[in-house]
Amino acid sequence: MIQGQEIRLYTPYTKISVPPGQSIDYAIEVKNTGSSTDPIDLAVTGIPRQWEYTLKSGGWNLKQLMVLPGESKSINLTVSVPLNVNKGNYSFKVTGNGQSVLPLTINVSEQGTFKTEFTCNQPNMQGNSKSTFTYRTKLHNLTGEKQLYSLRADLERGWRVVFKPDYQQATSVELDANQSKDITIEVNTPELIEAGTYTIPVAAVTRSTSSSFTLEAVVTGTYDMDFTTPTGLLSTRMTAGDTKRIDMVLKNSGSATLKDVKLSSTTPANWEVTFEPKSIEAVEAGQSVPVTAIIKASKKAIAGDYAATFTATTPETSSKASFRIVVKTPMVWGWIGVMTILACAWGIFLMIRKYGRR
Repeated sequence: MIQGQEIRLYTPYTKISVPPGQSIDYAIEVKNTGSSTDPIDLAVTGIPRQWEYTLKSGGWNLKQLMVLPGESKSINLTVSVPLNVNKGNYSFKVTGNGQSVLPLTINVSEQGTFKTEFTCNQPNMQGNSKSTFTYRTKLHNLTGEKQLYSLRADLERGWRVVFKPDYQQATSVELDANQSKDITIEVNTPELIEAGTYTIPVAAVTRSTSSSFTLEAVVTGTYDMDFTTPTGLLSTRMTAGDTKRIDMVLKNSGSATLKDVKLSSTTPANWEVTFEPKSIEAVEAGQSVPVTAIIKASKKAIAGDYAATFTATTPETSSKASFRIVVKTPMVWGWIGVMTILACAWGIFLMIRKYGRR
C-alpha cells in the first residue's frame, strides 16, 4: 500500500445475467480518496481463461493510470462471454494496486453451444418446371471462431442450384464468431422434369461444424405443344374443287399431360377442313399423336396462293400451323381454253377464205 493513497473502485452493476455469446460493458469509477498521487496498477483476476476482456479509458487499452487526490477517473471493462460455455455463475475481480477489490459476477443464463444454424423460414415453394424457385435462408455462426463455410446442394444431374450471399453468386461464405448472414438460394429444375414434389438437401460445412436442412419444390409441370407435319413442311399444292389429305403430328413438348385437345382451322371462304381424329383425349409428356387434316378447296377457287391455319388448343396452351396452298385450275378448263382458241382460229380462217377473194 502506497502511503497517503487510498483507492476505491465502484460500479453499480456487480451481477449481470446474459446468454452465451454476449458482451458486457462495465463503467467503473476509480477514486483516489487519499492525499498522494501515484500510479495505480489495474488488473482483472479470476476470469475464465477462454473469456476475452479489455480495460480502456479515453479509447486506449489500459493497465495503469493516475488519479489526483479527491478525484476519480472512469474506465471501461468489456467482457465477452464465449458461445461454448456452460450455464452458471462466473465470478472475477478488478483490483487497483492490489488494495481495492471490486467483485463482479456474470450469470450465464443458458447452456452454450458450438454449432452452426442454417435455416429457412419458407422451405416449400411451388411452380412449373420453367420457374426459378427462390428461397430466403439465414446462416448463423454460433461458434467462438471465424468460420469459412462451403455451401453445398445434393441433387441429381440437370438441377441447378445457386447460392447468393450478399446478392452475389458464391460457393462459400466467411462468418465471424456469432455472426449471421442472409443467403438467397435459387433453384432451377431439369428441362423435362415430371410434375411432382422434389426435395433439395442443402448444407453449410466447415472442418469443425456444419448445418443442413431440406428444401422442397412442388413442380406443377409445363404445358406446351407443337402442331406441325412430320417433315416440318407447311406447304402443298392442289386443284380447285379437289380434296387432299395432309399428315400432321401433335407433340406434347411440355412436362404435364395435355388433356381434351381440340382441333380447328381457319380457311378461305367456301373451303372445308376436317380432322381425323376430331379431338384428342390426352397426350402424355414427350409423346406424339398422328393427325390427318382433310382439305377440300372451293370449286370456284382461281389459280394462286392461299393460306390456311390449323390450330390445336387446350385450356392451358395452343399451337398453330400456317399452311401455304398453291391452287391450280382443273385440266378440263385448260382443254376448254385450247378448244376455244382453236375454234376462234378456224372461224377466222373461214372468213378469210370466203371474203378474201372479193
